[in-house]
Formats: sequence, C-alpha cells, structure tokens
Amino acid sequence: MNLLAWLRPALPELDNPLRQRLARLPKAPTLGVSSLREQRWVVLDLETSGLNVNRDQVLSIGAVAIEDGAIDLGQQFERTLHRPAQKTNASVLIHGLGPSALAAGCDPAHALVDLLEFIGDSPVLAFHAPFDQRMLARALKDSLGYRLQHPFFDMAELAPMLNPDTVLREASLDDWIARFGLQVEERHHASADAQVTAELALILFSQARRQQLDSPLQLNLRLQQWRRRKAHQYGL
Repeated sequence: MNLLAWLRPALPELDNPLRQRLARLPKAPTLGVSSLREQRWVVLDLETSGLNVNRDQVLSIGAVAIEDGAIDLGQQFERTLHRPAQKTNASVLIHGLGPSALAAGCDPAHALVDLLEFIGDSPVLAFHAPFDQRMLARALKDSLGYRLQHPFFDMAELAPMLNPDTVLREASLDDWIARFGLQVEERHHASADAQVTAELALILFSQARRQQLDSPLQLNLRLQQWRRRKAHQYGL
C-alpha cells in the first residue's frame, strides 16, 4: 500500500443520492461589491459537546437567512444530529441536549448536506465565528469528505469594530444583546441564538452603511485593517 494513502484518512462512504446532492452544490462565494442589503447572508449557530475543536462534536445546528435587508422567517434551518454515543457531560446543562434528543437526531451526513444546500452560495455570519467555522469544517470533512470554503464573518469582531466607543466587560453575545436591547426567548439553543445573532447583524449592517461600508468586500477589508491595528496596539 502507498504510504501516503495509508496516512490519508479514508473518505466516508456516501450513497449515490448524497453524492449527487454534493455535486449539485454551488461553488463557495467570493466577497463582492453588491450592497449589504442585496447580499443574502446565512447566520449560523452550533451547539457542541464541548469547546475542543479537535475532539468535540457538533450536536445541533441552527441557521437563519437574511435576505433583502431583513430576516426571512421562511428561511430557517434547525437540525439535531444523531449522536447516540455522546456521553452526558457539563455541556448538557447549558444546551439541554440529552441522550434521548441525540438518539432521535438526524443522520449527520444528511443533516450536513441539508445545511450546505441551505447556505448555498451565501457568506456566513456567526458570533465567535472561528470556532463554529472549525467545528463545522471538521464535521463536514468527517461525515462527507467535503472541504468548507465559505467566507465567515465574526460578529464578535464586527460589533466592536463598528462601535469603538462601546466598552463592555466581556463583550459576549449576551453583552451585545443587552447593549442594543434585543430580546431572546432562549439562549444556548441553536435556532434561538441564530435568530438573535441575525437581529444583531441587521443593527451592525445599518451602522456599517452609515460608516460608508456597504458591501461584503468593503466590510472584510475594514476588518483586516482593524485586526492589524489591534495586533499593533498589543504588540503582536
């Protein structure tokens, strides 16, 4: 056996319908100059078995679409994944996904293809996006052999960048929810968190337009500049 083939993880075996659905997926988007209002966005939230991106698993997924400058309540996504081997741990006290809910969940491969079809060719928004991005990328690779290439925007960066005069102790999602007086029925539930994050996104997009940032490309360029200033400020 070729050594390289032996070292490379085996690709998951997929049935023909799943392979066909993967083949029909659009290419990952590039950030363009269309206005923030014209751009379709997908706001994503994951509930996981823990915070270790190399070991823990995605347990549930919530997502909502922003289209034509508003949250489209007709475009919502929610799946709990079938994880019968997942042991009860401290995270269950946070998100409430116990053994019975995980045993009744959807097949991970099918749920993840459903999610990719929902996202389509839209950029993704999340709070603490690097964590969600890495967890989702690993889940897609393990279950589908799929490489995630969609651009992600981190709401935890956008909020302070667009509100430089706002000083928050921790600047968590809860802090920004309180800062803008948003209402959330249930925290640490993927769908509810995606919904309130989308509401936060609409506020931030309005602020961005007032600061002459009215396209995904402009927003990303400003974020890169903001990161460089922060790194210089802290001597990184």
